[in-house]
Amino acid sequence: MTNVTQDQHKLTLNPERAMFPISVIAGILKVHQRTLRIYDEVGLLSPSRSPKKRRMYSFCDIERGKIIQYLTRELGINLSGVKIILHLLEQQNINTANILEYIKTVAEDVNITLEIQTENRIKLSRRGRKPTKKDI
Repeated sequence: MTNVTQDQHKLTLNPERAMFPISVIAGILKVHQRTLRIYDEVGLLSPSRSPKKRRMYSFCDIERGKIIQYLTRELGINLSGVKIILHLLEQQNINTANILEYIKTVAEDVNITLEIQTENRIKLSRRGRKPTKKDI
């Protein structure tokens, strides 16, 4: 029975263990690989490196990426602001699993409504594009 327990222990997933290449994470988060490289460059999402120096992401990195996406896409916060917010949340020792709910609560407390979040999403989706007839 000890062998079974040891085998089961080996099969459990460690959320900190880097297992996914950048292409997989880009697909999960629906971002370009270059976006993930920028997050790495500015220190927002720093993955582990394989022996061949490839970026390898863990489940925890995926969750952090989702938080970054929420802050940038839904709330319209730039990367410097995201970095400050994540640093403050880490100082408060808020559990990673609860960070997104905490941020949503704070956003509601400061009157960032769902309508404002929708407007931010629309503005950000148009950024860098030529205005269409609908926009004029």
